[in-house]
Amino acid sequence: MKNILLLTLFSLAVMGTAHAEKADSEKEAVITAQRGQVDDVKQTRTLTGDVVLVKGTLTMKAGRALITEDPQGYQFITFWADPGKLATFRQKRDGAGDLWVEGEAERVEYDNKTEVVKLFSKAKLTRLEGTKPTDVANGAFISYDSRKEVFTMENSDSGTSTPGAGSVRMVIQPKTKAPAAEKAPAAPAPGKK
Repeated sequence: MKNILLLTLFSLAVMGTAHAEKADSEKEAVITAQRGQVDDVKQTRTLTGDVVLVKGTLTMKAGRALITEDPQGYQFITFWADPGKLATFRQKRDGAGDLWVEGEAERVEYDNKTEVVKLFSKAKLTRLEGTKPTDVANGAFISYDSRKEVFTMENSDSGTSTPGAGSVRMVIQPKTKAPAAEKAPAAPAPGKK
């Protein structure tokens, strides 16, 4: 039987991506994994095997994760995918409607001090309205600054563009227009039936 580890980390502030739902920052983070190790001296938490982090509307999944904490209490989190798979995240965004952001890559890094998420190797970032994608970005590397709502795509895993290394791709869906109001039938001219 698999050994399941459940860690509740009340102070973990993670993933403010794509104008993340503000209520998430006040929620506890619950992490499940098959194995975990906490080193209070080094301020690290190592998790392996089906790692799932849930914090409010945020869900992150990967094969393994490392969480480090600086002296001010900020966390830096790295998620690695199992071979042949991708690490993922999904979070509700603030705003009217059912707005979400999803991302995936072989490695996902998040710095909660700067609120920047970095996606390395086979990176994909998708913004959604409900289940409908509104924007999709693909590249070897994507950096997303949730405070400024800016993302950068590069054609190499190093986080910089390299001549001849390939290209990045972005698909932007057209804005949906409100349906035109149906015209009421014209009133008959005076004196006519």
